[in-house]
Amino acid sequence: MGKKSGTILYLDGVSVSFDGFRAINNLSLVLDRGEMRAIIGPNGAGKTTMMDIVTGKTRPDEGEVFFDGSVDLTRHDEAEIATMGIGRKFQKPTVFEGHSVEDNLVLSLNGPRSIFPALFHRRSGAESRRVDEILAITRLEAKRNDMAASLSHGQKQWLEIGMLLAQDPKLLLVDEPVAGMTDAETVETARLLKDIARTHSVIVVEHDMHFVRELGVKVTCLHEGSVLSEGSLEHVSGDPRVIEVYLGR
Repeated sequence: MGKKSGTILYLDGVSVSFDGFRAINNLSLVLDRGEMRAIIGPNGAGKTTMMDIVTGKTRPDEGEVFFDGSVDLTRHDEAEIATMGIGRKFQKPTVFEGHSVEDNLVLSLNGPRSIFPALFHRRSGAESRRVDEILAITRLEAKRNDMAASLSHGQKQWLEIGMLLAQDPKLLLVDEPVAGMTDAETVETARLLKDIARTHSVIVVEHDMHFVRELGVKVTCLHEGSVLSEGSLEHVSGDPRVIEVYLGR
């Protein structure tokens, strides 16, 4: 167990096939507690399937998947894993458009509560402080009372990251956060994720290499369901195999 104790995520020898196609092929990946990692790779490399395995949406055919040292994720379903402290942000933001920015965060505090009690119960001081903290981290303090529908695409992405933070996950999985963002929003998103990574473990799946460079973290390149190259962005982007299958295209 020693090798897993300092890790937030530990995958070893993981494989999964769909209709005879090996989407994940003997994948091993270790994320330390408090680490932020960027995952890159061509379409079909297995990035989404890997996140599906971590969140319990897909069960691997073989291999080990441990969370927070000792939790065997292969023994739990999606709903259970969501309450354990793994939060996932998909590419397309899904915010409550007809509610204010602040109410979106309140609705997300402490996980999936029904909509009415969350908005009408009297908020504790701790809850109000947490909402204030998240508004600050997500650069949305000035938008607190605005309807979510009025936000720019980038701001909606930030709000959704804030909604994940409100559930206090130990590990955040963030899928292509800067797709469709302006250059300024992209730079700000890198800063925002770095702020979050001070107190959380984060995996960012991304195609935008400028953004990955801004993050300045260890990079894992997947190809055909396993790790092709891993290390600094300089190391990975200089790897001839990565250039051949991904960056050279």
